[in-house]
Amino acid sequence: MHRKCAYFLFLAVLGMLVIGIVMLFSTSAFARDSHGDVYFFVKRQVIWLGVGLGVCTLGALLDYHFWQRTWWLWFALALAALALCFVPHLGMRINGSRRWVGFGPVTFQPSEIAKIAAVFFLAAWFAAREKESGRLLQGFVIPFAIVSTLLLLIVMEVDLGTTALIGATMFVIMFVAGTHPALLGMLSLGGLGGILFVATHMSERMGRLAAFMDPERFKDDAGLQQMQALIAWGSGGMEGLGLGNGRQKMLYLPYAHTDFIFPMIGEELGLRISLLVVFLFVVIIVCGMMIALHAKDRFGLLLGCGIVSLLGLQAAVNIGVTTSLLPNKGLPLPFVSYGGSNLAACLFGIGLLLNIYRQAVLEPANKKASAIRVRTTPRM
Repeated sequence: MHRKCAYFLFLAVLGMLVIGIVMLFSTSAFARDSHGDVYFFVKRQVIWLGVGLGVCTLGALLDYHFWQRTWWLWFALALAALALCFVPHLGMRINGSRRWVGFGPVTFQPSEIAKIAAVFFLAAWFAAREKESGRLLQGFVIPFAIVSTLLLLIVMEVDLGTTALIGATMFVIMFVAGTHPALLGMLSLGGLGGILFVATHMSERMGRLAAFMDPERFKDDAGLQQMQALIAWGSGGMEGLGLGNGRQKMLYLPYAHTDFIFPMIGEELGLRISLLVVFLFVVIIVCGMMIALHAKDRFGLLLGCGIVSLLGLQAAVNIGVTTSLLPNKGLPLPFVSYGGSNLAACLFGIGLLLNIYRQAVLEPANKKASAIRVRTTPRM
């Protein structure tokens, strides 16, 4: 099964990309900012798809130990890119958040670079300090403090969803690396408390929490998106209204082509295709974890677990938000939602997983035993 998991991973990602492009054709024509071109968002997504396939190929062919040696470079690049969000005429303020940087017609989210950079750093740090993973300073305080520099800038952008995503991924990598459970518990409680503190001191985020608790009361303002998403699910039923026949995308459901594209799948294609999307994400997670567990060394194991955590947790949050199981967080659905920088980052992660798989499968048999001993951790 392990030797075939890369093929299943490839097919699952390909299926998600096809569904994403098809649904973008169906939904983006009604977006408010389409600039009079019904194919505006489709064209931009196809361009970013080409970029994503390029970085995916790079990640698959370049030895993944290159990222272990140069993690500091990408971490510094992420810090610099996040700082650009606050530079006038470069940083873009949209819907009260400074998450984007624009160079002419090209815009991207630096937080996507920060996600990958954080995984590079944590995997490299714990790979080099296997025996110190359970200690307070080396196994918790220093890596947490370094990653917090990224998290602080992302919080200042007012992007709590990405902050929580990186924090949860850090938790997973630390758990796999062998950080003491008591310290992980402190990390969980501290992270949850910090996010709640920031959210309750921002009127917009507090409104989202209130709308989550009582959606009917806030159905015309803070809870509009999730209420309209539920209407889309109810309208689609089991079979769906048919591709292109959805009504919520006609300016009833804001951001139907981005963060809330999953309810549009339910409305137009029905519950069966919606469950297929969930199944494909399960395939990606399972195959990704199998690749990580069979990596030839500790860095490959931690890097693979970090990439799978980023993809799986982001998908889980988006699905939870669009089905009203979680408060609105503003995270796109990987491979499906419109968003070029997120698509490129996700495909780069897939390329890294394929590289880990390729090196593990092609390694000579006489090196397998020593490689397994090297990658063994207290928990995996």
